[in-house]
Amino acid sequence: MLKKVLIANRSEIAVRIMRTCRELGVPTVAVYSDPDRDAMHVRFADEAYPLPGRTAAETYLNGEAIAGLLDRSGADGLHPGYGFLAENAAFARSVAGRDVTFIGPPASAIETMGDKIMARRAAEAAGVPVLPGSGALSSAADLIEFGETRGWPVAVKAAFGGGGRGMRVITGAADAPSALESAEREARAYFGRPELYAERFLTRPRHIEMQVLADAHGHVVWLGERDCSAQRRHQKLVEECPAPAFPGEVRCAMGEASVRLARACGYTGVGTVEFLYADGAFYFLEMNTRLQVEHPVTELVTGLDLVEWQLRVASGEALSFGQADITVTGHAIEARVNAEDPAGGRFLPSPGALTAFTPPAGPGIRVDAGYAAGDSVSPHYDNLVAKLVAWAPDRDRARHRLLRALRETEIQGIATTIPAQVTILEHPDFIAAGHSTNWIDTELDLSLVHSDTGRPAPGRTATAPAIMNGGRPASPAWRTRRGVPPVSTWSPGNAAGRTQAQGAIAGHGPLPSREAREAREARGAGEAHGSPGRILAPVQGAIVKVLVGVGDQVLEDEVICVIEAMKMENVVHAGLAGSVAEVRVAPGACVDAGAVIAVIRP
Repeated sequence: MLKKVLIANRSEIAVRIMRTCRELGVPTVAVYSDPDRDAMHVRFADEAYPLPGRTAAETYLNGEAIAGLLDRSGADGLHPGYGFLAENAAFARSVAGRDVTFIGPPASAIETMGDKIMARRAAEAAGVPVLPGSGALSSAADLIEFGETRGWPVAVKAAFGGGGRGMRVITGAADAPSALESAEREARAYFGRPELYAERFLTRPRHIEMQVLADAHGHVVWLGERDCSAQRRHQKLVEECPAPAFPGEVRCAMGEASVRLARACGYTGVGTVEFLYADGAFYFLEMNTRLQVEHPVTELVTGLDLVEWQLRVASGEALSFGQADITVTGHAIEARVNAEDPAGGRFLPSPGALTAFTPPAGPGIRVDAGYAAGDSVSPHYDNLVAKLVAWAPDRDRARHRLLRALRETEIQGIATTIPAQVTILEHPDFIAAGHSTNWIDTELDLSLVHSDTGRPAPGRTATAPAIMNGGRPASPAWRTRRGVPPVSTWSPGNAAGRTQAQGAIAGHGPLPSREAREAREARGAGEAHGSPGRILAPVQGAIVKVLVGVGDQVLEDEVICVIEAMKMENVVHAGLAGSVAEVRVAPGACVDAGAVIAVIRP
């Protein structure tokens, strides 16, 4: 077994890895940026070393600085977690070049699967079905040609990333330039690489992924699948294992295809092969050559510690079981609690200090958290606060158990996604497993969901009707437009006639219909704009683009600027038609939530 492990990551995944290391008697080393000096993962580690700087590029994406700390710490193993440098082949090679074990697959496998274009070719060679896709995009003209040839809509994706980061969905040629530019910025910020490719976009698939585990002795197994279809802006909100309403023969075929692909690229360790599933057929999406955020649901139904097996495989051990030995017991569902304000379905980043954080407990509940009360969620990094996971003998029991846990959770000081997740778990579409990857963005109406900042603890009284700790809201906060009857009645009030977005354009919200944009702005105008004419920053973040100047004439739904916060791009709209009288920000500037961005004379 390795003697000391450096975790080249932060927050909940670093803490989760450290826990298994501690059980195995392996000391751990943390790295931290200036904002993370007092973070939970730093407190939890046996040793900690600074990475001077604030941004991800300066710190957790700085492979040279992290590799240098291997010498200082004396670690003989490095675990990359997920995100940041986890799928960077050059970094894996640099670690191995220092005679340190990279706890992950060989750099050659990362290279093959990390380049999504190369991965598609490898999947085809292994007999795994793929969707039509392009080579590397060099211009908007390439993207337009692909869309006109293969048909719209088209997904633009980061060639060296995953997890929905650097992904945009485009419905026509007019949106191609801005979508390409935005996706490139996000890919560079999150993965350090800006390359993009295009792929045919399915309008109503399910996202099913298969967990694989391989050792260096030729043994490869699949550990069951996860359904991750409950997504917004291509980011997962709720995941479960096993996938509901999923045919056994398709499950086996998908598992066997995943094993073939892992063997073909010489894979070792833990990995995930992701698929889109629609109309009885499945298509290769990508292979994530790392641990997944949602790995706890697989652990709870199989009884395996995937981090432990990463460490054992990296230490040269062979798997102690075969495919026939793997059993799935019960059902597990995970909710990713992110620092985002879901009010009105907008999911705006919500960094800040956690003035209170009391996690749930009780039978069948697991909490993987990266923060405690008093910690601050930084605007510089990913916004995942904690993962709440429920296990039960069957899916409906697990769903009810997770609902109980979500309502039991007390978080104050920041807004979180919990109200939206309660809405999702209670919805008839989710209960019937009738949801898809685009269900939240295009069918679920979250306009009645409220912010949960400062939600009271169970048993206390809220000042306004909202989904909150300790009880149901005064009226259900969900609707769909597909005629699904609600479980109980509700009063739409002034929400009548609102329409939801049909997908996402350039990663910034609804597709380009004036009615959808106006509906969205109507929901958010009170919070985002303050008084008419004063355009306020909806979140704390960095200005990445300003699209107007003084004297310009703007329409009510016109984009004023783009703000990046927590690795997410957020657009700010004018909110009213008129002439731009002032512009108070410039690209690169940092703004606080509520800061005046521009003034428009009606």
